[in-house]
Amino acid sequence: MLIGLALAGCAARPPLATVDSVDLARYAGTWHEIAKYPNWFQRSCASDTTAEYTLQPDGAVRVTNRCRMANGKMREAGGTATAVPGSNNAKLRVRFAGSPFAGDYWIIGLDEKNYSWSLVGHPSRKFLWILARSPQMDPATYGKIAGIAQGKGFPPEKLERTVQTGAAGQ
Repeated sequence: MLIGLALAGCAARPPLATVDSVDLARYAGTWHEIAKYPNWFQRSCASDTTAEYTLQPDGAVRVTNRCRMANGKMREAGGTATAVPGSNNAKLRVRFAGSPFAGDYWIIGLDEKNYSWSLVGHPSRKFLWILARSPQMDPATYGKIAGIAQGKGFPPEKLERTVQTGAAGQ
């Protein structure tokens, strides 16, 4: 019995499920980061983190990430996202300028009616973002999204809220 419990604790998590499909034309535009799992590549970001997605004629998506650093200056990183074949646009591979590597960007939760919020994760469950069309999110919606994340194997206590001063882009 104890061996069975020990082995059950070691069992692999189920594969990360995404939403059924994403309309990239509706997903395009500016998204504000509401919360994230802390990560090394955003360590210099202090506030006002946004992602802008622009659909290209070839179906790829131009990605422009911006944030305000502690010194008040804006930082920008650009790249390109392409849909993983067979994913109905719910799984994207993002490559930033100058990098030989592409990262997984999986849309695992989405306000499918209004595209007002999105939950983005990585299949390793080491990276997670809550995004919204506006810089603020009401507590009930945030709680709902954190619950979706938890149900997909992302501990919500690891989420770090993003500071939004309303001064992004200035």
